[in-house]
Amino acid sequence: MVDVTVKLAVIGGGSSYTPELVDGLAGFADRLPVGELVLHDIAPERLAVVAGFAGRILSRHGWPGRLRHTTSLPEAVEGADFVVVQLRVGGQPARLVDETLPLAHGCLGQETAGAGGFAKALRTVPVVLELAELMDRRAAPGAWLVDFTNPVGIVTQALLDAGHRAIGLCNVAIGLQRQFAELLGVAPDRLALEHVGLNHLTWERAVRLDGEAGEDVLPELLDAHADALAAHLELPADLLRDLGAIPSRYLRFYYRTGELLAAQRGGDVRARTVARIERELLELYRDPALDTKPPQLLQRGGRHYSEAAVRLIASLHDDRGDVQVVNVRNQGAVAGLPDDAVVEVPARIGAGGAEPVRLRPLPPALLGLVQQVKAYERLAVAAARTGDRRTARLALLANPLVGEEPAATAILAATLAAHRDHLPAFFPAGAGPDLNLVRAPS
Repeated sequence: MVDVTVKLAVIGGGSSYTPELVDGLAGFADRLPVGELVLHDIAPERLAVVAGFAGRILSRHGWPGRLRHTTSLPEAVEGADFVVVQLRVGGQPARLVDETLPLAHGCLGQETAGAGGFAKALRTVPVVLELAELMDRRAAPGAWLVDFTNPVGIVTQALLDAGHRAIGLCNVAIGLQRQFAELLGVAPDRLALEHVGLNHLTWERAVRLDGEAGEDVLPELLDAHADALAAHLELPADLLRDLGAIPSRYLRFYYRTGELLAAQRGGDVRARTVARIERELLELYRDPALDTKPPQLLQRGGRHYSEAAVRLIASLHDDRGDVQVVNVRNQGAVAGLPDDAVVEVPARIGAGGAEPVRLRPLPPALLGLVQQVKAYERLAVAAARTGDRRTARLALLANPLVGEEPAATAILAATLAAHRDHLPAFFPAGAGPDLNLVRAPS
């Protein structure tokens, strides 16, 4: 085994996601020799529960490294080679506001898209940027920040615009890869996806068997399994056939806006379900006999997160040069977007970072939506960094799930009032962003 030299810190380590990540780390010990794993959270009791469960998982695997947990952010980051960020500013109460506040103004509520995602971005970007600045001072030279914090595309855009060494990560691509493999009856590693777009705004335009140059079996998938795929995505099968591509499940917010808005107004809000699952998981984690992931964790979301995250960190560490789907600078990968725009595409991962794979031009039905949402994302980054209300309103106007001036104006006022404690940049008398406001995700 390679010498144990790597320190990995998890910010938001009290999250119910953390056991997923820990289980994945144990399985990759041959490629990612973590000598020290530090879990950080501002909630001591919750952190102790999750860390205790994480320790039992690692012990069962015979993991040789050292596990610590701390509420001190500088201590967690000190000397770290990799910092995984999976925090939620404002916790579950803020998420519930994000998903319900827009409804009163005729707009969808969602934690990453639309007005809800915008509110989350305003709270999150300043905190993650401050964390990255702390890393610049305290982490190991050349340390990587791996962002799993939503909205991933906006947060990663902010980090890279500020000059930080960061890569964004989402589990959508790996989840679809696993689903396609099951439908086709092949091993997942045999499938390479032409996954293209922005975080939570992506399509699979090719599914290649046995490598990037392999046969594209997407037509076979659509011919034989369009109905099953459409049911999972909550979209019409004819839409998939018309697109000639398989959209991520988040595209239903754009393609079925009116139906989903009606459902949300009827009480179908994901935040309430997640909060309940979170409570149940934390209670399970308290069991001193539990040393394997409980089945309930699959209901929480983030499936395959551990594999995607650990595989990415391992390739950054050992310079593997394999292709993975990440959030990275465009650099010509997607025609019609600036080189510095953050996109979610396949990229070759090595010690120097991620080099995006150049992809076929997008057809107008896809490119137009991508360009509009990217314009919104750039405005959202600017608003979060400056606290400028004019820019914030323009961001909401550019967002295709808001768009109308009366809704944008009303939602901005309501968002600032609801999240004032987490948005000091918008209130001149307030202090700067405070890392003590960080909340672990659920």
